[in-house]
Amino acid sequence: MTVLAAAAPGTVRRTLRSTIRRPASIRMLVLAATTLASMLAGHASLAAAQGSNAAALGAMKKATTFMVEKVSYNGGYVWSYLPDMKRRWGEMEARETMVWIQPPGTASMGHMFLDAYHATGDEYYYHAAEQVASALIWGQLPSGGWNYLVDFAGDRSLKDWYATVGRNAWRLEEFQHYYGNGTFDDQVSTDAAKFVLRIYVEKHDPRYKPSLDKAIQFVLDSQYPIGGWPQRFPLKYDFNKAGHDDYTSYITFNDDVAWENVSFLLECYQILGEQRLLDAIIRGMNSYLVTQQGPPQAGWSLQHTLDLKPAGARTYEPKSLATHTTASNIGHLLDFYQLTGETKFLARVPDALDWLDSVKYPANEQHGNYTHPTFVELGTNKGLYVHRRGSNAISGQYYIDYDNSHLIGHYSSMRRLDTAKLRKRYEDLKAMPVEKATEGSPLIPAAGRAMLPKFFAEQYAPVPADDLAGQVRKSISSLNGAGYWPAPIPQISHPYTKDGSTEATPGDFGGTFVGDETDTSPYKAPDAPIGITTQEYLRNMNILIKSLRE
Repeated sequence: MTVLAAAAPGTVRRTLRSTIRRPASIRMLVLAATTLASMLAGHASLAAAQGSNAAALGAMKKATTFMVEKVSYNGGYVWSYLPDMKRRWGEMEARETMVWIQPPGTASMGHMFLDAYHATGDEYYYHAAEQVASALIWGQLPSGGWNYLVDFAGDRSLKDWYATVGRNAWRLEEFQHYYGNGTFDDQVSTDAAKFVLRIYVEKHDPRYKPSLDKAIQFVLDSQYPIGGWPQRFPLKYDFNKAGHDDYTSYITFNDDVAWENVSFLLECYQILGEQRLLDAIIRGMNSYLVTQQGPPQAGWSLQHTLDLKPAGARTYEPKSLATHTTASNIGHLLDFYQLTGETKFLARVPDALDWLDSVKYPANEQHGNYTHPTFVELGTNKGLYVHRRGSNAISGQYYIDYDNSHLIGHYSSMRRLDTAKLRKRYEDLKAMPVEKATEGSPLIPAAGRAMLPKFFAEQYAPVPADDLAGQVRKSISSLNGAGYWPAPIPQISHPYTKDGSTEATPGDFGGTFVGDETDTSPYKAPDAPIGITTQEYLRNMNILIKSLRE
C-alpha cells in the first residue's frame, strides 16, 4: 500500500489561517479548500496505513507465537492438528514426537519465519527459524539427506510406526516400508536443504555450515554419472511390492526430483560461489536429453532404469510414458536453454510436443476438462488406466487396463495439459536472440553473483492478485483468541488398531481415498473437523507479508 508523506507540523493550521485572513477570489478560496482537503486526506491515509500495518504486524506476531510456543515439537511441525492436540497429521497420522519434513511441514515453516523476519526486521522470527534449523539438523541423516518425517523418540519408535501405521496405508506405498535413508520425493530433502542454505546465508552463522555442506554432498553423492538422481539414497533394493521391483533406485523425474536438485545446486553455485557444482548442474540438465525416448514416442516416464528405459514405480504407476511428466520436462528443457543458450536443449522439444499432441483425446471424446491420459502404453500409444479391488493394504490390489471408467479416486488417470502454450514458448525462444534469451542467467560468463530471494514461502500458498486490502482485513479478523487461524483439516484417517485382513471387507472401494477401517490412508472427511493447519498459517502470513511489502 502507498503511504503518503505527512505534512510538516503546523502546515494545516497555517493554511487555514491564511485562507481566513486574506481577501481572496472564489478561485483562491476553492484552491485553498482543495489543498486543505488533500492534506487532511493525506493525514487520514497515513493514519489508516499505519493502523493497518500495526494490525497486520500484531496478527503475524500473535499467530507465530502460538505456532512456536503451542504447536511446534522441538522446533518442528506436522501439517494439521486437532485443537486439543490429541491427533495430528502430516501426509499420514503422526505421533506427538514426530515432525514432518515434507512441505508444508517443518522446512516450509522455517522459510516463512525467515520471510517474516525480512518483512518486519523482528528478531523473534529469526529465533523461530533457528528452532526449525535445530529440528532439521537433528533429523538430518548421516548421508546428508532427510526422510519424509523425523521421530524425536528415536529410531525404534519410527520403525514401529512404519510397521503399523505406515504398513497399513493402502494408497501410500512409499510409507509401507522403512528404508532408513533419505528421499528426494515431494521436495523433502531439497526443501530442507534450501532452508539450511537460507539461514546460513542470512547471518553466516557457522553453526549451519556443516549441515549445509552435508546436504550439498548428499545431492552430489546420489547423482548418477549419467546425470540423473534416484528417488532415495543411499541406494536400497529391499522392497518388492506385488512382484514389482523396488523402484527407488531408478532415475526419477516424478515430482520434479531432477529439477529440484538442479535448482538447489544452482542456488549454491550462485550464492556460495562453489565452482565444483557446475559439473553436476550440467550433467543434471543433460540427463533430460539422454532419457528422452525416440520418435514416435518422444516422451519421458516417471522414472527410468539405469539403461535409460521407462520404468514403473508404485503399483498404480505402470511402466509407460507419462504425459504430465513429459510436459514438465519440456518446460525444463526450455529453462535450460535460457540458462545456457545451448540449442541442444531445444533440438528435440518439437518431437516431445508432437508426441503429446498425438495422444491427446479426440475432440469428440468427452473427458471433462482433461486432455490426455496420464499413462501411455509403450509401443501402442494407448492410454492406460488404473483401478483397484479389495479393501485394505493387505487384501487390496491395483490393476491396469484400457478402460477409462471406474478409475481410482486418489490418483488422476487423466491430465489437462496446455501443449499450445508450451509450443508458443518454444517458438518464441527459438526466434529470440540468444543474448536476450539468456539474460540474467547465472551460467553465462560475467553474470556476477546473485542474492537469495528475500521471500520464499509464497510458493506454498500464493496470494491471489485481487483485493489485497480485503484479504488483509479477513486475515486479521479471522485470527481467533487462542492465536491461530481455524481451518478445516484437509485430510483425516482411521486410527491404527490392527493390520488389515487378507479377506476383503464387503463394499466398493475402487474410487475412494480410503478402504476399510484398517486402512490408515488419509482421506477427505465429509464434515472435516476444524483445527490448526500449517497451510492456513502460511496462507494468511503470506497475505499479511505482501501487504507490508506493498
